[in-house]
Amino acid sequence: MRRYKKKSETDKSKPDMSFVKSLGKGTHGSVDLFSYTKDDGTTFYNAVKISDYDSVDSIDREFRILSELRGCLGIVQSFGDSLLQGTDCNDTEVFMMPMEYAAGGTLTNFIQRNRKMSDCHIKDFTRMILQGLVSVHSHGYVHCDLKPDNLLLFPRYDQETWNCSNELKISDFGLSTKAGEKSDCWNTDSPFVGTPVYMPPESIRDGGSVEQTLDLWSLGCIVLEMYTGKHPWTGVGLDNVKPLLLDGKAPEIPKSVPCDARQFIEKCFARKPEERGSASELLLHPFLIVDDKVASVAAGGERHRMVLRIRKPPPSLEDVTEKPSRLKIISSKSSQFKRVLKKPLKVKILPPRSPRSNFVPVQ
Repeated sequence: MRRYKKKSETDKSKPDMSFVKSLGKGTHGSVDLFSYTKDDGTTFYNAVKISDYDSVDSIDREFRILSELRGCLGIVQSFGDSLLQGTDCNDTEVFMMPMEYAAGGTLTNFIQRNRKMSDCHIKDFTRMILQGLVSVHSHGYVHCDLKPDNLLLFPRYDQETWNCSNELKISDFGLSTKAGEKSDCWNTDSPFVGTPVYMPPESIRDGGSVEQTLDLWSLGCIVLEMYTGKHPWTGVGLDNVKPLLLDGKAPEIPKSVPCDARQFIEKCFARKPEERGSASELLLHPFLIVDDKVASVAAGGERHRMVLRIRKPPPSLEDVTEKPSRLKIISSKSSQFKRVLKKPLKVKILPPRSPRSNFVPVQ
């Protein structure tokens, strides 16, 4: 197995991993958090995906794809030149892939914490997902399982203001396939390529090829979920999703969704895959075009972009002095006041009022 090497054979100068906690489990393995302590005493953390021998094909495929996408925008980063091979606490052979740790959790966690996401946050996250899809699709791949659980958040702090924003990245490429090829996940028992509620109608047609427009339908489902806080097809049983898709139906878009967002989602839900466009084209959709009059809010933060208007400066003092000044003298006494002054004044003396008091003078 050319891509695996036992942990004992790795460079002994590298720090040892210490288990911190479990981050989650999936179909093809689990993800745990490990800490590393360097010789200088500094500690850093990595998420490590662990799979047993039965799921080695999935983690091997994911490692190869992430190695190709290393350094690409919007993609979770993996480390190392190969998978690590070792044993777990039950002496079972496992394969491990170290990745960067997303301290902000998943987009699912973010939606649960923020039931009412702001329009700016949704647009920022949508842009980041599309930027990641541009990276994936430009390398000829289809993610095939795009959903909030597979979108990770990385908190970023401004060193000057200490405002926090979130960077979103795409993860979990265990089901990813080359565009135009048939997915290994297609079979009669599970006709969907990925998670059913995020899959388009063409994913049901067993025997066809996987195209990049499949990810765009999934993106529409994610944007819809960010607005509603609910999974697409909520209230519909999984067994009923397939006939609804084949009948030309798509997840319902509530009236509360803004008009520009509705148009964006409807484009992602186009029945003909070619009408959905591409990830690069969707980045130019009016829904994602930044309006200079609207504050741009970083995802998860409150950094506003200000628009400054430069006004024409007032004329200089020299320009003012070139023109002769005209003075108009206005009398401080009105004509009515002058007429009153010509009449003799009458003074009326009033007797003093007794003071208002409840005190009785003492003799």
